[in-house]
Amino acid sequence: MRLRPTALAVLTAALCFSAQARPPVAAPSPAAAPPGAQAGTHAEAGAAVRGGSVFTLDDAFGRIQDSHPDLRLFGNQRSVLEAERDIAAQKPAYVAGVSFDNALGTGALSGVKAAELTLTLASVFERGGKLDARRTFAQSNIDALAVDREGRRLDLLAETARRYLAVVAEQRRIDLAEFDIAQRKRAVAAARVRLEAGASPESGLLTAQAQLARAELDRSRAQRALLAARQFLAALWGERDPGFATVAGDPFALPQIQEATALASLLERNPELARFVDQRRIAEARVRLAQTQSKADVDWQVGLRRQQENGDFGFIASVSMPLGAAARAEPGIRGAQAQVAMLETEREAKGLALYSTLVEAQGRYVVGALETQRLKQDVLPRLERAEKAAEYAYRAGAISYLELALLQAESVAVRRQRLDAALDAQLALIEIQRLTGEPFLAANTAPAGATP
Repeated sequence: MRLRPTALAVLTAALCFSAQARPPVAAPSPAAAPPGAQAGTHAEAGAAVRGGSVFTLDDAFGRIQDSHPDLRLFGNQRSVLEAERDIAAQKPAYVAGVSFDNALGTGALSGVKAAELTLTLASVFERGGKLDARRTFAQSNIDALAVDREGRRLDLLAETARRYLAVVAEQRRIDLAEFDIAQRKRAVAAARVRLEAGASPESGLLTAQAQLARAELDRSRAQRALLAARQFLAALWGERDPGFATVAGDPFALPQIQEATALASLLERNPELARFVDQRRIAEARVRLAQTQSKADVDWQVGLRRQQENGDFGFIASVSMPLGAAARAEPGIRGAQAQVAMLETEREAKGLALYSTLVEAQGRYVVGALETQRLKQDVLPRLERAEKAAEYAYRAGAISYLELALLQAESVAVRRQRLDAALDAQLALIEIQRLTGEPFLAANTAPAGATP
């Protein structure tokens, strides 16, 4: 069974990345640099984006399609199966023979004149449709290879999307670290003013500077993690040094999806289930092949015999057929039929396993999307107002630095929680798309450099 060619389109929508927008990369100022651009300041951060465009998920998919050895391997396997099909399509060979009888005997059979020379031509007449059964069995193996390749390609695309998401996640963590550094710098400046005014002890300034150093450490760690994630992604298509510095994508763009019961109807297009259709076809072909063995083949032979004594020729012919072919073929038929029944049970078990995975992924997605939305709508606006009020109060001496630091830490923690929830939802979405073959698009996709 061949799947319709939607495998690439299915996962192109993964993560809802805006791959269609490929703006040229300018030379941005540090303040306007896109997410992940800070990592480009290091020598190990890799070359600039090739061709002057932001690397997208489409680009990653294209490199997997073009160069991954797992997909090229199926071409070699097909060549092997086609050769086996050609072998199976061959008819029984003709056998030419020569026999020299009654030579070097004794008595009346002594001497050359008593000898007989026989030329024969023999072969096998196949009964029961064995040739067609072999052809069908070999062709069914070739047809099944297409589904296996489609399944492997979907698995590779899903893995590519997951690694691509890891790169986007590290870019967002760098953005988050930059946000934390900015607010810590404001706190350091306010603490220095209060220290100079004698309104607070030096410990307040030192603590603020320590918190700033910690935020800078988080940024350095995220930059190193971004480098590792980029290398891990590029390793999928065999690159040692990634040829891109920035990737496009918004992990917070989460589309609406159907309930698990509605998504379950899409599982039939999953290659893991579609494979059973071809496996059943192979098993049925094996049953027919076993059934042909119940019809015994007929061995035939024809020839000419020449008597050396008088030079006369005679025509000879023989036919032979083994007995009890039906009884000998019966165990093979039973085994092939049992394999067909076993496939039905295996397909049912696989369907239950896929449905369980789908339900779990759909639940994770719903929870992650809900958490992401509620944190943005209900929690972050209040925290932002509280941050501004706390900074004003600290400058005015109404609160201590400890209260301001706790609020700043809470602000970063909530933003990090929202990012983690969105990433978990995106991973679940990738799994849902891999299982169902259905692309889900967000109505609106925020730019990759949006504020966390």
